[in-house]
Amino acid sequence: MPFVGYARVSTQDQDTALQLDALGKAGCTVVYQEKASGSTRRGRQELAKCLASLRKGDVLVVYKIDRIARSLFDLLEILRQLEGVGATIKSVTEPLDTTNSMGVFVVQILGAVAQLERSMIRERSIAGQIAARERGRVPGRIRGLSKEDEALVVAEYAAKGITQAGLALKYGVSDSVIKRAIYRATKTPEELKRAKC
Repeated sequence: MPFVGYARVSTQDQDTALQLDALGKAGCTVVYQEKASGSTRRGRQELAKCLASLRKGDVLVVYKIDRIARSLFDLLEILRQLEGVGATIKSVTEPLDTTNSMGVFVVQILGAVAQLERSMIRERSIAGQIAARERGRVPGRIRGLSKEDEALVVAEYAAKGITQAGLALKYGVSDSVIKRAIYRATKTPEELKRAKC
């Protein structure tokens, strides 16, 4: 019975090592991994490849069910796809086994609970942003560089005289602060949205 793993983190800054270790211990011979938002399956190309590779008798192994599905609808669609090819799904951190009807029910309940939790977090986040605006504060992370310094960073980087890592050392900030400054100056709004800058 082949075990096929799938690991996902939401951003490029996060690491799949914890998931990969757990999937390896679970006996996965093949692991698909990606760094992409789970809000849409369109952005998860490795998940599409993983699901397309599954055959009858295969077991899809994930670290947690929310690594593969971000909504109950998405989870049910994946379960239907697995059922169609005769594969099952297993989580290494949750007691899931879709080889029986009770296991399928548990997966659906967990998916619904995860969706409710995400909705509640989002509602709290929006309420916090509204309250901050009413107090005169602009929500979001505080930039590590002033607008003037960001302009200097972009100009120095464009001159190809120094790397992003070199600029980070020079200005005493992290590499990601430099990367975001350069992205904001060189990327389109759509590209910035995808990059979460």
